[in-house]
Amino acid sequence: MRRRKFIGRALGGGAIIGGTSNLGVTSYSYAEQKRQAVKVQENGKYEILLKGGHVIDPANNINGIMDVAVAEGKIARVEKNIPARDAKRTIDVSDLYVTPGLLDIHLHCFHSRPRYIIADDHCFPSGVTTCCDAGSAGADSFEDFIEIIESARTRILIFLNISSAQGTPKADRDNPTFFDILLAVETAKKYSDIIIGFKTIHYKTFTPLDKDHPPWAAIDAIIEAGRLADLPCMIHSEPRPPSDGFPARSFREMILQKLRPGDIHTHCHGFASPPMLGDTPPDKINPDVFKAKKRGVIFDVGHGAGSFTFRNAVPSIEQGFLPDSISTDLYAANTCGSVFNMNNVMSKFICMGMSVEDVIRRTTV
Repeated sequence: MRRRKFIGRALGGGAIIGGTSNLGVTSYSYAEQKRQAVKVQENGKYEILLKGGHVIDPANNINGIMDVAVAEGKIARVEKNIPARDAKRTIDVSDLYVTPGLLDIHLHCFHSRPRYIIADDHCFPSGVTTCCDAGSAGADSFEDFIEIIESARTRILIFLNISSAQGTPKADRDNPTFFDILLAVETAKKYSDIIIGFKTIHYKTFTPLDKDHPPWAAIDAIIEAGRLADLPCMIHSEPRPPSDGFPARSFREMILQKLRPGDIHTHCHGFASPPMLGDTPPDKINPDVFKAKKRGVIFDVGHGAGSFTFRNAVPSIEQGFLPDSISTDLYAANTCGSVFNMNNVMSKFICMGMSVEDVIRRTTV
C-alpha cells in the first residue's frame, strides 16, 4: 500500500488492526474499501480469521501477506492461506496492515483527576492494547488509581511518580521534601505486576534553581528509587542555566552520567532537550545522543501538546537518530489537536521518512 493511503487511513482510525478487541469497529476509511463481506459459519476451531492482510510483526520477523487466526482470545496461528473453513468468522483485511496490539509507553489516564483521559476511549480505536501511565500518580495516590486500572479493558502499566505530592499545587510537586524514595520503592514492590518503573516530571522547568531546589534533586531521587527497586526510570527533565551559585543542569550530564542503561529520556524531539546542535539550519546531531544510546539509554518520543517539534525531529531522523519508542503523551489537552491518537503520531514519522516496519517496531516491540 502506498504511504499516502496508509496515512489517510491512519487519520481515519482504521489503518492498523492492533489486536482483536476492536475488530468489530469500522471506520469510513475501512468501509470504503471494496472487500468481501464477513463470512460466518457455525463450526471452526478458530473464532476469527483475518484473511489476506499485510502482517508486520517485527518481534517475530514477519513482514508479508499472511492470515492470522484467533482462538480463545489469543493469536493461534500466523501463516499463509489458512483455510476459511477452519474459522467461525472470516474477515477480509486485504490491503490493510495487521500488527500486534500497539504499545503506548507514555500517556496519562488517571481520569478521576482533571486533564487526564479514559484509556479505553482513546487506545482501542487506534489499535493500542497496552498503555503506560507516565507519572500521573505518586505513591500517596496510587491506591486511588487501582480501581481505574482494574476496570479498564486496556492493559494499563505504571511509571510511578517519584513525588508523593501528585494532585497538589505544582509548588509542592517541585519540593524535594516530597520526593519519597522509600515509599515509592515500597509501593512498586507491592504492585510489581503493574508498576514497571518511576517517573519525574517538570522539576524546576521554568523557575531558577535555588538552595531549596538543587539542580539534580528529582533525578538523583528517581535514580536511587530505580536502583533500590531494580526498575527503569522515565525522565522528563529540561536543562537549566546556572543560578544561585549552582552549576547548570546540562543535557549532556543527564544522558551521559545520570541516566543508567534502560532508563528513558522522554520528549526526545522537544524544544527543551533537543538532540540537535545550533539554532539555525543545517543543524548537526549532538554526538552525545549516540553515545547515550550506546550506553543503553532509551529515547522516547512522548509527543504531547508541546513536547514535539518537526524542527528537531526531521534533521534528527535524516542524520540517523531514530527514537527507540514512539508514544503519544495523550492527555485531555491534546486529544483534539496536535496528537489525536497513536495512528496520527505514527503517520508523522512515516512522513519524515521512517519505514512502516520501523514505526511498527517502535510501537510494538
